[in-house]
Amino acid sequence: MNLTRNERLDRLPLTSKHKRLLGGSGIGWALDAMDVGLISFVMAALATHWSLSPTEASLLGSIGFVGMALGASFGGLLADRFGRRHVFALSLLVYGLATGASALSVSLIMLMALRFIVGLGLGAELPVASTLISEFSPRRIRGRMVVLLEAFWAVGWILAAVIGTFVVTTSDNGWRWALALGCVPAAYAVYVRIGLPESVRFLERNGRHDEAERIVASFEDAALREGKQLDDAPAEAPVDVLRGVDGDRVSIWSAPLRRRTTALWIVWFCINLSYYGAFIWIPSLLVADGFTLVKSFQFTLIITLAQLPGYAVAAWLIEKWGRRITLAVFLAGSAVSAIFYGLAGVEWQILVAGCLLSFFNLGAWGALYAIGPELYPTNVRGTGTGAAAGFGRIASIIAPLIVPPIVSLGGPIMLFSVFSAAFAIAAIAAFTLPEQKGKILAD
Repeated sequence: MNLTRNERLDRLPLTSKHKRLLGGSGIGWALDAMDVGLISFVMAALATHWSLSPTEASLLGSIGFVGMALGASFGGLLADRFGRRHVFALSLLVYGLATGASALSVSLIMLMALRFIVGLGLGAELPVASTLISEFSPRRIRGRMVVLLEAFWAVGWILAAVIGTFVVTTSDNGWRWALALGCVPAAYAVYVRIGLPESVRFLERNGRHDEAERIVASFEDAALREGKQLDDAPAEAPVDVLRGVDGDRVSIWSAPLRRRTTALWIVWFCINLSYYGAFIWIPSLLVADGFTLVKSFQFTLIITLAQLPGYAVAAWLIEKWGRRITLAVFLAGSAVSAIFYGLAGVEWQILVAGCLLSFFNLGAWGALYAIGPELYPTNVRGTGTGAAAGFGRIASIIAPLIVPPIVSLGGPIMLFSVFSAAFAIAAIAAFTLPEQKGKILAD
């Protein structure tokens, strides 16, 4: 039986090599989340220590997302041109060094400039990592593997909340020590470059067949050494509108891909607007409501912990219900939770509503990252996921900026009503995406 290399990868059981790939990529993902999460605590601290105005705090929160928008768009293009692993490692190096340097900032302008560079690295890394995991995962658990990768985001955000609670609040320079910890990804980039395999699909498209064969054989050898059974049955070809399309000439806006690209961009835009608008500002909003800096950070830490079960449930449902329904349900749950948070008036309501918002919102993120790479053929997979992420980052740029004026106009109720509406629009768009559960990734 002559199977292609990608069919051989699809028939594999879960092996230690898959786990190492997931862990290696996931640690980079968690470090990303830690960096993004830290800025919400730094904003709240600098509002006190540097007397930042709401507008200045908004600009500090947004500038990193400007870099992320550019990084996501160009990172995907570079990954399709030079390889997933190289771009992944380079992005970690860029944002790790820039984050460490930002700890030495002596002015808001200097800090914002470095945060922009941090964003370039962060934006490039996220879609590249999800594409790499998606292309290596066995077909029957591909969605679950990508959701588990995204679950590392919760780990990183929890680390940010812990650092914010126990480091940022220790002194006037606590925020500097917190940012100094961001140098860790620079060292980790060395491991990524050496320890992770390159995408087999990318290698094949670039004529590097011997290297591709060695990688596939190493995964098969790992399964045999661990006494796990290979599935000898050939995988069924998916029924997909991409069949018959010239793969070398297709773009993400070609007729077979136009509808899914549009829907994916809508989901990315709306979920970015609501997530970053809410979670970047929650510590500062709590302080504005009269909570101490320490207590607001403690509340944020508790709310952040609810991200983990959200990912766990999404990882289970995505192979039970499918990608589309899981994504839509978690987005709808996010919409309801956002309204609940806006109406919350006492401490227990804030905590419960915040935890529900964390649970549903991050579960939706996991499903979104799972479905994105499955929508595109190999030669534009990085481009498609990166472009969607880049478009979504436009919303993440806008989100921190719109919070102060909306709060001034209508308070938390109006603010979280806007976020709820965005989640609802994203849920509707998610229903128009094709269901990719169990399908072979298109070449």
